[in-house]
Amino acid sequence: MGFQKCSLSRRIFVILQIELTNNKAMKKLFFCLVCILIVEITLAQVQHMKFKGIPIDGTLKEYISAMTKVGFKYDDTYEGVAILTGDFAGFKNCTIGVSTLQNCDLVNRIAVLFPSNNKWSSLLNDYEQLKEMLITKYGEPESCEEYFKEEVNDDDEKFYAVGSDDFVWKTVFETELGEIELSIVDGVLFHRGAARIVYYDKINTQKVKKAAMDDL
Repeated sequence: MGFQKCSLSRRIFVILQIELTNNKAMKKLFFCLVCILIVEITLAQVQHMKFKGIPIDGTLKEYISAMTKVGFKYDDTYEGVAILTGDFAGFKNCTIGVSTLQNCDLVNRIAVLFPSNNKWSSLLNDYEQLKEMLITKYGEPESCEEYFKEEVNDDDEKFYAVGSDDFVWKTVFETELGEIELSIVDGVLFHRGAARIVYYDKINTQKVKKAAMDDL
C-alpha cells in the first residue's frame, strides 16, 4: 500500500515538474505536493509487520497490554519473553511468545506454538494446514526444507526424529515488512511435537541485532 502511494506521488511530482511555470500558485502547489511525497516516503519506511492487527513494535509492557485487549491471556515473562495463551488461526489454546532483549526493550519477534501432538501424521497435518493458509495470504515461500536426513519407515520413526539433528521441516516467507517462519519443533512436553510460526519484524529485528552487536 505504501509503495503504491509513493509511486502515485512520484508520478504527480514528475508531471508537475515538467509543466511547472513561473506562476506563483503553481509553485506553491508544487511545493505542497513535494512535502506530501516526503511524508509518505517516511511513513512507508517505518511500517511494521502486524500480528493479530497489532504492529510488532513498542516496549514489551505495551505489547502485552495490546495483546490482552484482543483476547490473549498473559501468563508470565521470562528472560525478555512474555508468554501468553489464546486462540490463533483456527487453533485453540496456542502459546504465544513475545520476544525482545533485556537491554533493548523493543518487541521484534512473535512466536506461536500450536497445540502439541504425539503422532507424526497429526503434526504434519497441522503444518500443512498452516502452510496452505500462509501461501494463500503471502504467496509462494522464499524457501522450503522438508526432509529426514536418515531413512525412516513409519509414523513412529518419523515422530521420534522430530527435534533431532536428522530432521528439518521449515518453510520461510519473505515480505516487505519482515519474515515469517513455519516449522515443526519439539513440544513443551516430553515425547510431543508442535507446529510453530515465528513472525520477525524487519525494522525492529535490525535494531535489536544492532543493540546486541554493541555489546561486542
